[in-house]
Amino acid sequence: MTAPIVGRPPKRWGALPEVNSRQLAAVLAVAEYRSFIAAAAHLGISQPALTLSIKRLEQTLGTSLFQRTTRQMTITAAGREFVAMAERVFNDLKLGMRSLRELTERQRGQVIVSSLIPLGMSGVIAEYGKRFPRIDIQLREGFEDGIKDDVRSGLADFGISNLGDLPASYLTESLGVQALWIILRDDHPLARRPQIEFKALRDVALVSLPIGSGTRRLIDAAATAAGFTLRHAVTVGLPLTLMNLVSGGVGAAIVPARAWRRPAYPTLVSRPLVRPPLSSEIGIIRLRDRELSPAAAGLLELARERLRIRRSA
Repeated sequence: MTAPIVGRPPKRWGALPEVNSRQLAAVLAVAEYRSFIAAAAHLGISQPALTLSIKRLEQTLGTSLFQRTTRQMTITAAGREFVAMAERVFNDLKLGMRSLRELTERQRGQVIVSSLIPLGMSGVIAEYGKRFPRIDIQLREGFEDGIKDDVRSGLADFGISNLGDLPASYLTESLGVQALWIILRDDHPLARRPQIEFKALRDVALVSLPIGSGTRRLIDAAATAAGFTLRHAVTVGLPLTLMNLVSGGVGAAIVPARAWRRPAYPTLVSRPLVRPPLSSEIGIIRLRDRELSPAAAGLLELARERLRIRRSA
């Protein structure tokens, strides 16, 4: 049994001895390498400095942690006990510091989102901005092809878009299946109907999304199957422009219902599209091998929660 070291009594702060993280790291290195020279090289300090650090720690604890002879170094029973405790404390300290760093990083930085549904994402950004006012957020509005390009090129951290066939380099997460509805002015002849059959759109002027968009392909295919061609009076490149034109009486529009279920345009009404009902899958897209920053991951987490489509929608 090893006799305790004779010296000054351990200093106390409350009931705890004064032990710092460098001393913990020193003990763990010596215990692992079983050599002061190797442990010092691992820590990037001199061997005398390491020896002094261990000696001071042993004096503070009032017991020997290592037995040293000219031929070998062994760890004492007290040393084994202390090493087990040091590993737990050191790991907890590293995890705690990492959590603090991630929290700090989440509270600052920049996030760029490319979204198909700007009004829904705008609400998410407003909520996130109140929580973390030091984060700069950019919202890029667009359609499927542009959103995928933004994510692929790294211009956007993640995107909210219609999901379709994507290369394996993308990660996708479905937010749900969203029905397509018709948006029109409350003085439009079709506005009096509680729901609108697809064939009723045969001669209706439409404000439409670009040909490359998933919604446009979907409704054009449905018209072809029904034996007629839709009248795309105006094609626009931005969702908000589409809404402004519909509000101005240019025509009706077929869009995902969730995107426009808000009182931003008091003269507009929305009606479900039936016979056949049409829908598209909305979801999150990002690159598989690109890790999100804490700020982007936090915004994505909130978007996932707020934009998920309920079955009753």
